[in-house]
Amino acid sequence: MDIAAVFRVFAALTWFVLFAVGLMLAVRSSRQQNARGLSRLAVVLLILAISLTTLGAGLVFIEPYDTGVVITPFVAGGMRPTALEAGLHWIMPFAERVVRYPLSRQTFTMARTPSEGEIQGDFTVESRTSDGQRIFVDSSVIYQLDPTRILDIHRQWQGRYQTDLIHPKTRGTIRDAVSQYRVEEVLSSKRFDMTRQITDTLRAVLADNGLILLDFVLRDITFTDEYAQSIEQKQIAEQLAFQAAFVVEQRRQEAEQARQVAQGQADARIIEAQAEAQANQLLAQSLTPTLLQYQYILKLSPGVQTIFIPSGNQFILPLPSTTP
Repeated sequence: MDIAAVFRVFAALTWFVLFAVGLMLAVRSSRQQNARGLSRLAVVLLILAISLTTLGAGLVFIEPYDTGVVITPFVAGGMRPTALEAGLHWIMPFAERVVRYPLSRQTFTMARTPSEGEIQGDFTVESRTSDGQRIFVDSSVIYQLDPTRILDIHRQWQGRYQTDLIHPKTRGTIRDAVSQYRVEEVLSSKRFDMTRQITDTLRAVLADNGLILLDFVLRDITFTDEYAQSIEQKQIAEQLAFQAAFVVEQRRQEAEQARQVAQGQADARIIEAQAEAQANQLLAQSLTPTLLQYQYILKLSPGVQTIFIPSGNQFILPLPSTTP
């Protein structure tokens, strides 16, 4: 609990009671009644209220995630030489005051959506690529204050380091980086290189002013409506071309498959013809007159007793010899 705040609360209550007692004292005095007890109570309450108010104004509690710069008229330069660390401190009541600065991580977001980020509004960065395309870059700067540079930060920027330092420096750095790449590179191949370039430049700029850059996040990149439509039309054309190429390739594969099937059938027919020719050749080599005559006789019907042949013609085959 902040003990300084407790003293301020009690001081306020004491002043309220003192005011009520003062009213009662005024009423009694107007009626000529005895108000000696109320007068002593009023004096006690007045001393207590002044004491509590003084303690509340002199005690300062710094949270663990904060630091404080003491503004004082008693030191040259108007500030104490060291900032207040976390804990309870005493300052000169009513003469000195403390300006608090957070030491925790802070995020400054620049986006087209007004509801994003700590500061409301459209803070997106409009940039042009090397080929003249207009793009909009949404980003976030994650940083924290350097505890050893708090006095310098207060002297240079007070509480305006987001609006007067981070915002303009980030805008300029993003624009310089985007102008070195074509729009296709910003979208794909060079996006990582561009982000790293922005991060390195911002880190050096913030370090010179007492801030520590923890990370730079490239949130989104958008285009004008005209360029977005041209990209969509280009993608549609590429898809149609890819589909046409796929159909052509499919037809080529079908034709090749049909050619291979025909070639296979032709090769099979050639092999079959070669086998048949070879078989006929072997058959011709194995035929003899005796074998042919024998086969002829075997083919005759078993009931044939007489063979008629035309007059003047010889037997197709010589008659078997009957001579032993």
